[in-house]
Amino acid sequence: MKNCHLQVLKYQRSEVKLSDDDRQDIKDKADTNRKRLRDGLATNGDPKPIGMHTQGSYSMKTMIQEDDGDYDIDDGVYFEKDDLVGPQGGEMSALAVRKMVCNAVQDNRFKKAPEVRKNCVRVYYDDGYHVDVPSYRKIKVKDPISGELKPAWELAGADWKRSDARAVTNWFKNANETKCSDASKDGNSGQFVRLTRLMKKFAKSRASWKSQTISGFAISRLIDYCYLEDKLRDDQAFRRLMKEIHTRLGYDDAIEHPTLSGENIVDSGNAKVAFFRDCLEENLKHLDILDDPDCTHDQAMKAWDKVFNTDWFRGQPDPDAEKKIDKLTSGPFIKQGETRYAAGGRFA
Repeated sequence: MKNCHLQVLKYQRSEVKLSDDDRQDIKDKADTNRKRLRDGLATNGDPKPIGMHTQGSYSMKTMIQEDDGDYDIDDGVYFEKDDLVGPQGGEMSALAVRKMVCNAVQDNRFKKAPEVRKNCVRVYYDDGYHVDVPSYRKIKVKDPISGELKPAWELAGADWKRSDARAVTNWFKNANETKCSDASKDGNSGQFVRLTRLMKKFAKSRASWKSQTISGFAISRLIDYCYLEDKLRDDQAFRRLMKEIHTRLGYDDAIEHPTLSGENIVDSGNAKVAFFRDCLEENLKHLDILDDPDCTHDQAMKAWDKVFNTDWFRGQPDPDAEKKIDKLTSGPFIKQGETRYAAGGRFA
């Protein structure tokens, strides 16, 4: 296979991975929203949170650059179950908690007011960002082995439902550390996480795909199933990953939740899974040229451009051509009068 490792590595670093400045900007917005939420709850006489935690792609370090600037930041708020009591002394419903959070983050400076959604409250920012605030309550469940009561979490969705986003983050970071040899402790690097970013970029590479394909969480789980390390070649590892996911979805299209036993992220027969598999199948064909021993640099770059729907790769210089130039312009010099010669070429 034509070696395009350096180009794919550079593309991930410069065009896919979220920059440190953008990550900081997102963190600043999340921090501002946290203060707004705390102050709003206090003003309204509502329960005080026991914690707030970023989750999802931000905490897993897999957020990617969005062409339209529509960044989705998940920042959960956590309460004690016993504190969530309604006006009549009864247990607050999941919807009532979401409404309480939504009321707390209202701000007349927003052009579009925060709104209650199915599993969270969404706060919109003028520059395209939005912060999703899912609400959780702390409960106690009996450990099936020891019989002891241990803490667990429920999400305020359509109803209260067992969920722990922090456990998902820990699952992903552990997968990155155990599945690839170049992972960093902070989870910000490693081939596993690089390929996750690239696959998410591929899944959103056409505007028409975004509403039809699977979530970043589902993609991360598929990569957990199918990833095989290639220490020297990100390009080869990514192509193989595309093939492995395509094959798996052909015989098993259910995507299991990594931390909740017996639950799926996506059930079998889902149209978005079928769409994603079709996208993989169509674009794997573009990479067939890489197996041609006579494949040129230009042909290889055009193939990767097609996969990611970009023109970035075709602007990358041919490293073999640069090596030839370097060879021509290096070596022992021989003085002949005022003219200097190098092996294979002349310099004025």
